[in-house]
Amino acid sequence: MNYQKELEKLIADIQKEGKVPKLLLHSCCAPCSSYVLEYLTDYFDITVFYYNPNIFPENEYTKRILEQQMLIQEMKVKHSVSFLAGSYEKERFYEIAKGLEHLKEGGERCFKCYELRLLEAARIAKEGGFDYFTTTLSISPMKNAEKLNEIGKVAGQRYGVSYLQSDFKKRNGYKRSIELSKEYGLYRQDYCGCEFSFRDRQKEKKRGI
Repeated sequence: MNYQKELEKLIADIQKEGKVPKLLLHSCCAPCSSYVLEYLTDYFDITVFYYNPNIFPENEYTKRILEQQMLIQEMKVKHSVSFLAGSYEKERFYEIAKGLEHLKEGGERCFKCYELRLLEAARIAKEGGFDYFTTTLSISPMKNAEKLNEIGKVAGQRYGVSYLQSDFKKRNGYKRSIELSKEYGLYRQDYCGCEFSFRDRQKEKKRGI
């Protein structure tokens, strides 16, 4: 499925109706959210939901959440953007990662991490009366957009709220996020976020990668 085309069709329908739906946007970090906010705030009233219990160490979590809040305050957008912080529930991440610690990034452990965050986003979206929810995660070339959309759709069905299908790396989304990161002086991390990706990245650095 071409998720970008599906998103464009939905946006076209929204514009015909003259509506501005409420969107809960799960964000993994400020750089990834930058392009998504630039793109979607033309069509949606957005609340950025920062829920990432996978982030390691804790000072990295703090750094990323502060960058996210700073970007929201400084970014010029058409419709309003508000911010909602989830709980830093590290134990929930380690519970779903149990037995999968040895896997490389991009495998089953990551899929379970997607599910953890998207289920929480769906729950919050339902409780908050949002029309849609989605995630910035698909902007990364390292993330599986098909799996993200599959998990998001199931999470939405569980809680009775629509998942906004997307693949934000399309339309040069990832490239634009790098440009916006430079424009706003954003901190760009060099690993996904969890303890396991952090350790893998440290090994790569030692090998000069």
